[in-house]
This record gives sequence, structure tokens and C-alpha cells, in this order.
Amino acid sequence: MNSSLFARRLVASFPLVLTALSVTAQTTPTTDMGRVEVTSGRDNDTQQRRESTASKIVIGREEIERQGDSNLGEILKRMPGITLGGAPGRGGGIRMRGLSQGYTQILLDGQRVPPGFSVESLTPEMIERVEIYRAPTAETGAQAIAGTINIITREGRKGMPTELKAGSSFQGGYASPNASLVKYHDAEKWTANYTLSVNRYAAPDHSQNDLTRTDGTGTTVRHRVSDSHYGREGMNATARLQLKGDPGETLTLMPFVALSQGRTPGVMQATQTLNDVAVVGSPATANNENQNHFAVARINGQWRRKLSADSNMEWKFNVGGWNSHNEFQQSSTNPSLIPRLAENSHVQDRSVNLSGKYTNVLGGGHQWVSGAEAESVRRTQSVVGAYQAVAGSADYSASSMRYAMYSQDEWQLTPNWSSHVGARYEGLTTEGNTSSGLVTNNNSVFTPLLHAMWRPNPDSRDQVRMSLTRSFKTPTMPILLARRSYTRDENSATNPDVSGNPNLKPEVATGVDVAVERYLPQGGVLSASVFHRLVQNLIRNVTTQESSGRWLSSPQNISEAVTEGIELEGKFRMNQWIADAPNIDLRNNVSFYRSRVLSIMGPDNRLDQQPSMTANLGADYRLKAVPLTIGGNLNYNPGYTTRLSAEQLTTISQKRVMDLYGLWRIDSSTAWRLTLSNLDPRNYNTGSAYSGNGVVENSLTQNRTWTNVQILLEKKL
Repeated sequence: MNSSLFARRLVASFPLVLTALSVTAQTTPTTDMGRVEVTSGRDNDTQQRRESTASKIVIGREEIERQGDSNLGEILKRMPGITLGGAPGRGGGIRMRGLSQGYTQILLDGQRVPPGFSVESLTPEMIERVEIYRAPTAETGAQAIAGTINIITREGRKGMPTELKAGSSFQGGYASPNASLVKYHDAEKWTANYTLSVNRYAAPDHSQNDLTRTDGTGTTVRHRVSDSHYGREGMNATARLQLKGDPGETLTLMPFVALSQGRTPGVMQATQTLNDVAVVGSPATANNENQNHFAVARINGQWRRKLSADSNMEWKFNVGGWNSHNEFQQSSTNPSLIPRLAENSHVQDRSVNLSGKYTNVLGGGHQWVSGAEAESVRRTQSVVGAYQAVAGSADYSASSMRYAMYSQDEWQLTPNWSSHVGARYEGLTTEGNTSSGLVTNNNSVFTPLLHAMWRPNPDSRDQVRMSLTRSFKTPTMPILLARRSYTRDENSATNPDVSGNPNLKPEVATGVDVAVERYLPQGGVLSASVFHRLVQNLIRNVTTQESSGRWLSSPQNISEAVTEGIELEGKFRMNQWIADAPNIDLRNNVSFYRSRVLSIMGPDNRLDQQPSMTANLGADYRLKAVPLTIGGNLNYNPGYTTRLSAEQLTTISQKRVMDLYGLWRIDSSTAWRLTLSNLDPRNYNTGSAYSGNGVVENSLTQNRTWTNVQILLEKKL
């Protein structure tokens, strides 16, 4: 998207929002009393969002349960500016503002998720709420160029009934049964709740890859078709135990355990020609099987003590780790077309995190918060593979030590103005064994942060948020220290070997955010937010050809980059706009993005994996004649091309995913739910191209997707 087109979209979007604000202000319902919400003394989701000085979206239990999603990613993809990587319905990395996965900070109960931990292992039944911060704060952390997602695990409350869910989903002819239980206990000195989920996931996979390469030997054309069946059994469990001591003193323990094992048998067929002549052994056939085992166990702890009427101290700790074991075997009738492979890999990760926070409410509307954090991570990886050019070349052991100090002041300047001023210093030391021997990488970043909120009237439902921040992204252990890993398949410009780079510096971004919000009297919100980020020391994988002829991809600090965008959101009921309209809840958002890497000539010199826009259209309707609620959502991401360098291009096809659901309530404690996900499934296509050094190569992969049908019984006991 060129700058003039982006500017026209940006300018054109504001009148829509301003018109919406104006119409809402002029609309005064006469008979409809609007939505009446009864709370137990706790702020509802919209109120939490409204009162936060830093820009924040809160997703509560109502939103989490609405469509009966099977994983956290499916819930988040409907939020403004959030996208998922990978094929529709298959999960993938969670991204904010279209930026790749590492730009988004993920927290679990306010603490950093350790490297390698997948939030996909959390089921919706385990989550109380999700907080989405569009700009970093000193307390939540500044490793959040795109933003922060804080996942709060399930909280119990007095009188909470036992919740039981059981059902199955069906995809591509395979069934995936699942069940979950949520239970609460209450005593004089303690409360406890736990969630247990068990599931078996099964799905087919069909893909085909076409590669065309022209070099000094001529033109090679290769076609491969792969079919496999993935099956996995898993168990997840979380709990929250709260012990009550003296007045103002509590100890909370939050353990989490996840176990899974999976098996994927498959078959591959390949044909290949050189200068339109079939090569010897074409076509070829291969049988393969992948087996994986994964286990993670963690415990979060929080001790809070009131020091005085105006101050308290809070300590947090996080201890745990995960193990992963993967075995892959592949036989082949022609190793020159489909390689024979045998790989056995083990990864072990252990981490501990400790933090302390002091909060003091001062006079004059100040709330001062200061704290410190320390985190240690150790990881080992061992790989035994017949395809490895050097035995043990992918093995590595590494450790990292992160420490941080921060201070912030939330100040109610006047009845109209409030501010949030903070600063954070964070350092990270990573060391490990690489092919060059023992190496150490030291980085530190200082991040000043400023947020402000203005209300035209202290009791106004309109408000403007402004943020000026500095944030960063540190390179991960594998990016820094991974030894050279040789590709399983034929080495080429679009399928190179990969290695780490211990000399990388963190990416640092300076950002500006401005948002206009209106909270509607009958419930709902309208908002428009714009942002701008200048990213320095941008990290990107660069592919080069070595003197030996092999292709290698390694990360490099290449340049500066700029990204900017606008995100529009509207949540309201139709009868707030049109008199006598059906009582339909509408949930819509649309975002537009533009980015450019300054050292790469355009067009398409965007940041990796950032689409030009995202959109969601959602609606829910509760019928009056029968106890039935129906709804759905349409999620759209356009296809795009990214120029990685003067020689490299990647392409990703559009995603258009439609989901529908129906909820039939038998009585106040029993309901049946039917969910249809990814209606009208479409192929998900990815491609890469290289042109340089006398080589022209194009690779295109097509992945088939399926509709997922889920039937679920929901019971409160």
C-alpha cells in the first residue's frame, strides 16, 4: 500500500467514527431501558477498560465463552488488530498490529511467559480474563513493540457452581472429543478453585509443493503431494489456592500442568524433471511418521501484605520448566527426490522468576509503584539426525539472566486529566556453546514511558488517550545461539540451512499512540486509535550462498523500519442506532497498517508478516420466543507479498474465516452448544522466491483446510 492510499484511508476513517459518535449522542431511547448488569462489587470489563490510564482492552468470561472456541487464539483473533499465524483453524502465533510473533509480549497472571511456552496449551475454561495493552507500561514490561497480552487464569468466587463441559468436534472426517471441569471450594481461611481439561485432537493434513529452479544446469521442476493424519491426546490442569492471613495479607499459589503426546503418520509422492525430461527414479514415494511428547509444569506464587493504610508490598515468583521429545522417520524409494531421514531431538527448559513491587498511595492523587524483577532460564537441546552434515551440529546448551527495575506514578492531575509516568531499565545476558565456542551476548535497554488521558468533562463518556513510549524486542536464545541446523530436504535458496547469530542487538522502537473512545450509556464502546513506531536495529533472516555452494539463512541487524496504522472498533446493540430494531449485539472492528524497511527498496518492503489490513464483523442475537442464542463472526486478512531483501520475496494468501454458533438453554443450569468454524474453507497458500547469483527459484505450498463442527454440553452442578 503506498503512502497516499494509506493516508486517504486514514483520513476517510475518522468521519465514520465522528459520525457514529454524533449519532449516538443524539439518540435517546424512550422505551428500551438498555442493558442492566449486576456485578458483585467488581468492575465489569468495560469499566476496567474505561478507568485505565494506559490503553487497555479487557476480555471477560462472557466474551471468552460466547462462541465456544477450542483455544485462546480463536478468541483473540476477533479482537482489534490481532491476527494468528498459520492456516485457518490450525492455531498459530498470536500477533498484534500485524507484526510477527516476537513483537507481542505474553504474560500469564502478570508474569512473563518463559521462552518456548505455548499459550495454545491453555484452554478457554482455564482463563478468567485477558487484558490487551496497546502500549507498554513500566510495570507490565517494555518488551512489547506491538503490545502486551496478559492472560489471567481462572478465579473462583463464593457460591460459584461446578461447571462441566463435554463434547466433540469433527474435522475432515475425524472426531476430537474433549471434556473440562471447573470446581470451587471455600473455607474460613482459604479458597481454592481448579480447572481440568482432557482432549483428543485429530485432523487430516493435505498439502502440495511446486518448486521451479533455473541455474547453470538448466530448469528443474518438482511437484510434491503430502497426506498425513495428526492425532494428539492431552491433559491440562490449573488451580488457584488463596490463603488468608492477617487483615490485608494473602498468599496465592497458581500451579499449571500440561501433558500431551501425538503421532502423525503420512505419505509423500514426488515427481521431478530437468529441462522437461523426467529424472531417474521419478516418481518417488516416501512413508513418514512423527511422534512427539510434551510436558510442562509451572507454579506461580503471589504474596501480598498491607504495610499501612496507604501502602502494600507484593512478591511474585514463577518456577517451572518443560520437556519436548520428537522422533521423525522417513523412508523413500528414491533419496535423490525425497530424502531418507531419521531424527531424534530432545529439548529441556528450566526457568525461575522472582519479582517484588511496592505500592504507595500519596496525597494529591498520586499512586506510586516501584519494583524489581530477576529471571533465570537454562535450556539444552540435543539432536541426532541421519541428515546432519556434522554429528551433533544442532546441539546446544544456553542460559540467560534477565533483571529489571522500574518505577511509575499514576497521577490524577485534575478532574479532567490523569497521567501515567514511568521508566524501566532492563538487562539481559545470554551465553552458550555454539560452533564458534562459548559466546556471551549482553544487552540492556532504558525505556521512559508516558501515558495521559483527557476527559472533556469529569463525568463524560468521551475520553482521549495519548502515549509516548520506548519499547524493545530482544533476540531469543535460538536466534542468538543456535548452531547450524542442516535442512532435512534438498538445500536451496528457498530451503536453506539455518543458524543463529550471537552478535545481535535488540530492536528498539519509539512509539506514539493516540486513541479516542466513547462509552455508550446503554453499554458498548466506540473507539479509534492511531499509532506510529520507529524501529531501530531491525532483525531479519538473510539468505546467502557460501563458497561451498550451500545456502544459509541467519539473522542480522539490517536497518531501521517504520510502521503505522489505525484501528477502529464498535461494540453496541442495533436498537441503540435504529428504533424498534432487533436486539442484536454487534461487534465490529477494522484496522489498516503500513510499514517499510528503510534499507530495502519497495514495493512490498513491509515488516515481515504484516498485512495491509484486518477486519472482523460479528453479531449475536437472543431469540425471545425460544431459549436460543445465535451468532457468528467473519474474520478477514488480505493476502500480501513481503520483500525480505533485494533477492528474496515471500507471499501469503488471504484468510477469510466464517464462524457460526447456536446456544440452546434447556434450563438455567444446562445448555447445548453447536459451533461451526471455518465455513467455506479455502486453501492457505505460502510462497517464496529468490533471484540472484545466477539462480532463479520459486516455491509455492498449498495447504487444504476443513470446516470444524463442534457439539458441546454445558452443565452447572
